[in-house]
Amino acid sequence: MSHPLLEKHRATLDGALNAIHTRGYWAAYNEMPSPKTYGETAADDGKKAFDAHLGRQFPLDQPGQTGWHGGEVSPYGIDLQVQYPVCEAEALIAAGQAAMADWQAAGAEGRAGICLEILDRLNRQSFELAHAVMMTTGQGWMMAFQAGAPHAQDRGLEAVAYAYREMKFVPGETVWEKPQGKNPPLVMKKHFEVVGRGVALVVGCGTFPTWNTYPGLFAALATGNAVIVKPHSNAILPAAITVRTIRAVLAENGIDPNLVSLCVAAKRETTQRLATHPAVKSVDFTGSNVFGQWLIDNARQAQVYAELAGVNNIVIDSTDAYKAMLRNLAFTLSLYSGQMCTTSQAILVPAGGIDTEDGPKSYDEVCADLAKAVQGFLAKPEVAHAVLGAIQSADTLSRIELASGGELGKVILASTRLENPEFPKAEVRTPVLLACDAADEKAYMEERFGPITFVVKVADTASAIALSERIVSTHGALTVGVYSTRAEVIDAMTAATWRAKVALSINLTGGVFVNQSAAFSDYHGTGGNPAANAAYADSAFVANRFRVVQRRYHV
Repeated sequence: MSHPLLEKHRATLDGALNAIHTRGYWAAYNEMPSPKTYGETAADDGKKAFDAHLGRQFPLDQPGQTGWHGGEVSPYGIDLQVQYPVCEAEALIAAGQAAMADWQAAGAEGRAGICLEILDRLNRQSFELAHAVMMTTGQGWMMAFQAGAPHAQDRGLEAVAYAYREMKFVPGETVWEKPQGKNPPLVMKKHFEVVGRGVALVVGCGTFPTWNTYPGLFAALATGNAVIVKPHSNAILPAAITVRTIRAVLAENGIDPNLVSLCVAAKRETTQRLATHPAVKSVDFTGSNVFGQWLIDNARQAQVYAELAGVNNIVIDSTDAYKAMLRNLAFTLSLYSGQMCTTSQAILVPAGGIDTEDGPKSYDEVCADLAKAVQGFLAKPEVAHAVLGAIQSADTLSRIELASGGELGKVILASTRLENPEFPKAEVRTPVLLACDAADEKAYMEERFGPITFVVKVADTASAIALSERIVSTHGALTVGVYSTRAEVIDAMTAATWRAKVALSINLTGGVFVNQSAAFSDYHGTGGNPAANAAYADSAFVANRFRVVQRRYHV
């Protein structure tokens, strides 16, 4: 018998299942903050809900609480001063394990139905979540709303859809009958139980605390696992709001809310102890190569899904829409001050220049025109602040200063500090563009997270494609792009991305950008190069999070 919440949200699940099969445009949750969708008072209610968290304790009624901890620093300079419960890791693990029995008994349909209800509830809190994401990450308002709420919810739903599909492939029971010739057949009844692997640890990042967290969280939850969410120390509030909502929905449906908990820790050692605990069977992580590799090397008892650093790049061979190409690149490099795992860092341009509809453009002209395009795009302060947001960490500010000093290459466009009239303490920086030769690999051949881009001079287009492939294969990338009017170049670049296993965007000049990834259609990462060992989302992202345990007997 189907679960009532699954029937309540059946249309949403069916839409998601169809979307992951057809890969066309589909979204369950409206990306625009429209009163018609979210209610006439939703914007004010969400802001009030966010403000109510500031300067207060955030109770969750979790086991093993030993104190309170906070300390988030808003990139916009506002005082958050939220305190979160600190709980013993062993207590959270034990409570999660105890809650898994009833969660398993809910079955695939029950778990999916409850997950769908959670996502629906989170969608109704989109404005509250958006303010929390904006003020902890430095994203601009519209990005914080879209990526932090409906887009993140779509990614969570995508994981639920894959999980449901994979679990439903497993029949609950069957009668097995083997003919024995003249003798009576062998007849057995067999039952197949989908069982979660164990406790899942989801480690959040500081720049996208919901978008990068929801896929692993909901993939683990839907497949029958307890989940401990360990947020980044400077982006706790969005995770806390999420966990509070999940716990409430679980309790309303007779499931122990300790199935999902929040682990707030001041030291990395706490995360390390959690990740290597024998009961933890999966770890989702987005962040630095150093800690990500540590998890892969040391969390041997768990399946680690890691998104790490990479060097995203674009090859420019030729174009028949030069100004549109530059506008598209200017937006790509400026969006959220380049603080996205998909932002292009290296733009590979032949030393002899490129062909355009306006005639040939030299390498130097491409550099200068790209700088002008970025300056022009950010000329209006209201546009600049909406797109750039604020710099999330002091480390990124240091990288910008290093790049602006000319130590990594010739400065084509210096980064400047902008004053945000609404948030005077915000650290706002425009992109820095650098020119360098392909031989200067120490400069561009590692991730320089933030609004830092290298225009790399290569011998020719063939060399650019070869360099792009080598960058992806050795250092990883989530996205690459190519601009060319020649089919043979596009074919060669396509083949290179198949070998290096990275997503390719071709001749983007309109309203789609290389650093954007659409749920249900775009695979975020492939799992095939060093930037990530998994994709959001595919069957592989969910299927290894559960086991099938059978029992059989003679009929």
